[in-house]
Amino acid sequence: MHILLNIADYPFLIYAFVVGGLSALCLSLLGVPLVLKRYSMIGDGLSHVGFGAMSVALALNLAPMYVAVPVVIVAAFLLMRISGNSKINADAAIALISSSAVAIGVLCTSLTGGSNIDIYNYMFGSLLSLSRSDVWFSIAISAAVLVLFVFFYNRVFAMTFDEDFAAATGSKIGIYKSLSALLTAVTVVIGMNLMGTLLVSSLIIFPALTSMRVFRSFRGVVICSAVISLLCAAGGILASCLVAGASAGASIVVVNLLAFIIFAAFGAVSRRACGHKHRT
Repeated sequence: MHILLNIADYPFLIYAFVVGGLSALCLSLLGVPLVLKRYSMIGDGLSHVGFGAMSVALALNLAPMYVAVPVVIVAAFLLMRISGNSKINADAAIALISSSAVAIGVLCTSLTGGSNIDIYNYMFGSLLSLSRSDVWFSIAISAAVLVLFVFFYNRVFAMTFDEDFAAATGSKIGIYKSLSALLTAVTVVIGMNLMGTLLVSSLIIFPALTSMRVFRSFRGVVICSAVISLLCAAGGILASCLVAGASAGASIVVVNLLAFIIFAAFGAVSRRACGHKHRT
């Protein structure tokens, strides 16, 4: 409680709220179309690629973020190209690239002295791993995601439910997919610092699935996902401060899980009440 009451004296906590909130917001918006198109595990695959890239960077004494960002971007485009091939499904492509990246990362780590605290933080996240540059990077990427999502909202809606129709109306599907892959890749790398490799994909999946328990319209799901992601990120970070030793990333996921259970229960009750009303 002392930390929360004197938050201005703890810059790392301010960084966590800013980076965590913005990462959760962006990934929730990008996650709605991904979940609806059954491509939600791309976040998990890209985070594993990020882990491998950061492990190699640490082994070579390079800046992890500067290595991970371009590598994850390349992996995102590669996943799109592979999944577009009818011979390899999207889930198989993700498993192929992510498992290879983790194997390379673990091998580099083991050959250069074994596991260390940096690798642990990248796997499970840490409040102390965030810097001022991460904050400004998050703000810049978040601004780009929000502006582009609002500007291209109608095209995103059309592409999510009917790519053929979107292409027929003149939408450049390839460009929009590439842009989505780019923004998702960069946001995943930013979120990895706080959430960790193993948990960052939850920021893509949970808000969308939670919103779908109650809302049925695309707009409703998008708005609700944005609100839920911000509240759960803030709640998880607060919980990690109040409970000694609690991981911020794990706390955010647990809060998201509680929100999913609450929304699922509310949705079930609402549907049952509507069904009873129609019968009567």
